[in-house]
Amino acid sequence: DNWAFLYAQRLALKQELPLHVCFCLVPEFLGATIRHYSFMLKGLQEVAKECAELNVPFHLLLGYAKDVLPAFVVEHGVGGLVTDFCPLRLPRQWVEDVKERLPEDVPFAQVDAHNIVPCWVASPKQEYSARTIRGKIHAQLPEFLTEFPPIIRHPYTSSCLAQPIAWEVCYSSLQVDHTVKEVEWATPGTAAGLAMLQSFIAERLKSFGSHRNDPNKAALSNLSPWFHFGQVSTQRAILEVQKHRDKYKDSVDVFVEEAVVRRELAENFCYYNENYDSVQGSAYDWAQTTLKLHVKDKRPFLYKLEELEHGTTHDPLWNAAQLQMVREGKMHGFLRMYWAKKILEWTRSPEEALQFAIYLNDRYELDGRDPNGYVGCLWSICGIHDQGWPERAIFGKIRYMNYAGCKRKFDVGQFERRYAPCT
Repeated sequence: DNWAFLYAQRLALKQELPLHVCFCLVPEFLGATIRHYSFMLKGLQEVAKECAELNVPFHLLLGYAKDVLPAFVVEHGVGGLVTDFCPLRLPRQWVEDVKERLPEDVPFAQVDAHNIVPCWVASPKQEYSARTIRGKIHAQLPEFLTEFPPIIRHPYTSSCLAQPIAWEVCYSSLQVDHTVKEVEWATPGTAAGLAMLQSFIAERLKSFGSHRNDPNKAALSNLSPWFHFGQVSTQRAILEVQKHRDKYKDSVDVFVEEAVVRRELAENFCYYNENYDSVQGSAYDWAQTTLKLHVKDKRPFLYKLEELEHGTTHDPLWNAAQLQMVREGKMHGFLRMYWAKKILEWTRSPEEALQFAIYLNDRYELDGRDPNGYVGCLWSICGIHDQGWPERAIFGKIRYMNYAGCKRKFDVGQFERRYAPCT
């Protein structure tokens, strides 16, 4: 289910050439820990097996793409290169670096296999909100939301065989933090991701529309780790979920809104605004004005990053949400909003709040370092893709959330007990 792979195979078949898959394993990436790298590497082991079955050599190259890929292309006389798409600054820089170092006669194509409607096709500019992009995406879904053509066993065998991959060497090449442990609930790889998708459809989809904002109810898809690492395609999930629209219309519509419109809005933001992780570079003028106006407001509590990280604030619900993320690599979606807004309330400035929120999100969430994560933090702290609300202390016109509001929505005590601090 990968349009970049499908396009590359089509090119290879047309030219009657062998097809290779390369993955460049970098030693570190934006603070990712062994929790993230292990999920990715275990998924890649499944990819390597699938490639072998398809007669496609899979090469795991250790190092940055600019240092290892052009040399591979030259050494093996590769005739063309196809890569996937990510809107974040660093992966985009990797693509530019490879482009500069490739032999001039080797064409290089990029395919957005990440989104259903390719990011640069969905809109040619940064969109203001879900309202302004929704129609553009829905208008193009008939063209792009189609069944995948099958990958076939590749008929042209390469004389350059893939070297057996020493996975232990891959692990030892990493320069990452090993203190953030792997999680038990999410098994890496496509097979486990598709099983999670099927369990969502069979057990949780019916209540997704009505109970997705209740952290005590099992109503979420839980698919974000597999989406993030490309182990399950969002397009596959939408195709499967839509088959149940007759039975669960509200739930299916809400799922499409979140997994397509909101997700692709986040991709649009990071693609067209390279300052997607800073207040000054990305917050709208109204939000910057209102936050500046209230920066000197007295905060009821001020917490250091370490206190937040260990979940030792005065707020048991916030602590429970933080501890859920630390232990499970996933915080309930509704609480992610409350969590980030409280960080704005309990830190010295919006800049510090955003810095802390991104750090904690990227360190513990399995789907950290993702456009959804950056935009989620910006929505909560800087009002991105939102509107101005009645003015109040600290928040100004940024949408406010509080403990009492959460108590009206769900049984807060039940959630707090479930993720109580270990004594």
